Amino acid sequence: MSESYPRRDQARGIWKINDITKNIKGDGTYPDAGVLGIFSGGDAPSDSSVQDSVVITTTGNATDFGDLVEARAGVAGCASFTRGLVGGGDDSPDNFIDYNIFSSAGNCADFGNLTQARSFLGSSSNNTRGIWGGGYTGSRVNTIDFVTIATLGNATDFGDLTRSHNSLSSTSNSTRALFGGGDAPGANDTIDFVEFSTTGNATDFGNLSSARSGPSATGSSTRAMFMGGDTPSRSNIIDYVEIGSLGNAIDFGDLNVNVLRGAGTSNGVRALNGGGYDPSAPINNIDFFTIATRSNATDFGDLTAARSSLGAYSNGHGGLQEFQPRAPELYSPTGTVVPRGGGVGDVCVVGGGETPSPSADIDFCGISTLGNAQDFGDLVTAHHDLLASMASANRILFPGGSGPTNEIQYVEFDSKGNAADFGNLTANTRSSAGHGNDTRGLRAGGFDPSVTNVIDYVTYATVGDATDFGDLTVSRGACMASGSNTRTVIGGGYSGSNLDVMDYVTTGSTGNATDFGDLSVGRNSAAALSSTTRTLYAGGSEPGPYSDVIDYVTTASTGNATDFGDLSVARTALGARGSNQTRGLILGGYVSPGADSNIIDYVTIASTGNATDFGDLNVARRGSGGYSNGHGGLS
Repeated sequence: MSESYPRRDQARGIWKINDITKNIKGDGTYPDAGVLGIFSGGDAPSDSSVQDSVVITTTGNATDFGDLVEARAGVAGCASFTRGLVGGGDDSPDNFIDYNIFSSAGNCADFGNLTQARSFLGSSSNNTRGIWGGGYTGSRVNTIDFVTIATLGNATDFGDLTRSHNSLSSTSNSTRALFGGGDAPGANDTIDFVEFSTTGNATDFGNLSSARSGPSATGSSTRAMFMGGDTPSRSNIIDYVEIGSLGNAIDFGDLNVNVLRGAGTSNGVRALNGGGYDPSAPINNIDFFTIATRSNATDFGDLTAARSSLGAYSNGHGGLQEFQPRAPELYSPTGTVVPRGGGVGDVCVVGGGETPSPSADIDFCGISTLGNAQDFGDLVTAHHDLLASMASANRILFPGGSGPTNEIQYVEFDSKGNAADFGNLTANTRSSAGHGNDTRGLRAGGFDPSVTNVIDYVTYATVGDATDFGDLTVSRGACMASGSNTRTVIGGGYSGSNLDVMDYVTTGSTGNATDFGDLSVGRNSAAALSSTTRTLYAGGSEPGPYSDVIDYVTTASTGNATDFGDLSVARTALGARGSNQTRGLILGGYVSPGADSNIIDYVTIASTGNATDFGDLNVARRGSGGYSNGHGGLS
């Protein structure tokens, strides 16, 4: 493809009009001056789950990005333009593959498993495939396996390296992956290569300038760089090969320190090497150099914590240099950006529930288009009683649940996949109420296992634990909440009997709740949803049969609820709901005489009237959590 767009090494922060035209003709390429380098896990000296990041074009110290699913060293990372993957590790060893997305800092989620549990392996990728080679399982192996980065799942056998070894490194361009150095046992100088587009055994490429174990590697679209290692003494050697031509490595320069088991990554122009042993303790150094110019490395900054045997990856490395497509949007067949936020967001995500066993399933649907839900991914832990779901325009959180538990799980609306750990509530709780505004989410009431009046909150953009907000006017569980950008209105619940209480808080502040009025019927386990002006409560459990009642309030005022209409079928355990400014969805539930439901109903929020059939969930379930990226709390 011709370069009808700004190249990586000529990227500008603001495009001219003719750049935009070229971008369209180039199928959505864009400048990437903000390429992130991420350093994952390692030995500090105990196993670490830390992931920290740097912007490769700058210099300075790393900042926290999030955590791996499990702390471990001896990992290997690779990446596409949008996803970073971290495989293997030395806890047993592991076959785990974790992943995260570059567009939003946060914790990793489960991707799948390697074909063989192992540590101290090498990994590289292009935008389509991620490949891992070699490693240690208790003995050295020559295994090569691969995944398709866009599709969650387990790795598949690719072939074998030319020899069994561990503590090797790997880098690539978009067509070819190289594996260099390692312990077989004893340091070796072997460089192997494979072609991404095929499967099969590796072929000899050439040799490093000296035999060494535990080097790191990175590169550009034309050069592969191998850095440091053990010869058996610690080394600061940088050498390189031209990826397109078989042959031996040539001396490039030196790192600032003699280092073993560091990690390398790049933006295709500048190479980074971070962490490692020097000579026997973990270090926090990050060095950098320009790949095209032979020279010694210069100090870049420091990792957030000294560690060795870590992995590294970026969204601009040498395997991603040939062509950068516009990042796809999950809900758009054309890949264009879909609106999100108050009044315009259109995606509802539903997670967990009982089927009747606890479920980890996550579904999604577009609120404005009738039809059945589609698969999104899985929760970290299967839970029901997830009534407290909350969402920003970008993230949906699933706090608490059956157990009860204090776990908070989350997914990004625009990246279909599995949930990751967010942090913990202030207490183990199930059947709470949840709502929020653009920046924070509130969780109120619930069972812990007795009824509670606690309200706590989290800041969506920062993974971490919840903080105390205040108290409800009445302790209760199985209550429900929604509201506007300013107010969270909590209605109903159970505290020895069904309650008609409604109270509210100002979402952006902290403090105790104030009485709002009463529901038209006292009930628990209903669904609450909203536009920017109205809050609706639908279904739930009354003293006798399940309820089909829908009532509403004007969120900015106070007073008792007014009848809105009826659900298509009376049901309870209705935590899953979603809305935009026009339409509200009520999903799943439990129907008399005791069966889980896959029904999705919808109502037009600004009018009154009975609910209408929208479609079906993938699996009938009750006690799910769900919210949308366009609910009434978002501006």
